[in-house]
Amino acid sequence: MIATALHNVQERIEAAKARVGRRDFVTLVAVTKNHPVEAVQEVAHLGVRTVGENRVQEAKEKMELYQGPELQWHLIGQLQNNKVRNAVGKFSLIHSVHSVKLLDEIQRIAAREGLIQEVLLQVNVAREESKSGMDVEEFPTIREYAKSLPNVRVKGLMCMAPFFDDPEEARPIFRVAHALFEDMKLHFNEGQIEYISMGMTHDFEVAIEEGANIVRVGTAIFGERHYNE
Repeated sequence: MIATALHNVQERIEAAKARVGRRDFVTLVAVTKNHPVEAVQEVAHLGVRTVGENRVQEAKEKMELYQGPELQWHLIGQLQNNKVRNAVGKFSLIHSVHSVKLLDEIQRIAAREGLIQEVLLQVNVAREESKSGMDVEEFPTIREYAKSLPNVRVKGLMCMAPFFDDPEEARPIFRVAHALFEDMKLHFNEGQIEYISMGMTHDFEVAIEEGANIVRVGTAIFGERHYNE
């Protein structure tokens, strides 16, 4: 069942790229939040090489249990300052960096560990109060601040659109995010800004049409999440 669903998602990714004439690679992050480590192992054996988790502790437990092909683990959920020490160095990419305070803590832990942590800056384009992410107006200031941190490497941005019954309604939000992404490239070393993470199960095709090169898909692959009691 997962194999069929994964194949369907991969076909939809390729179809969305084809509709806008894209030939570049789109990374599928299989979101395994609230699914067991066996689900991670299954998609890994089916060729997925990047999985996403929302919570540091849940990811840590799965990393310890996981046995299979080498994976990249991405943190896509909100990161609290007191969890940073357990996230830095464990995740190849942290998508959800939204404040100077969080950047400072990542820098502190990464410097202590002697490593460089790659991150995306999360922008709340739609200004949803229920979502984290910096406002568009804050973005230039935080972007420039991040450049001063030697142990933090900004690789792009992440955007979450509100849930719309019609995914087309998310298009203007993704378009604004992509414009910010293109502008970012002008402010960093050539080649540093690579990733724009946007689009989930209900809207990833529109996101790809608007330039996303990372999509975060869970339900369309694994079905509904199995919440722990």
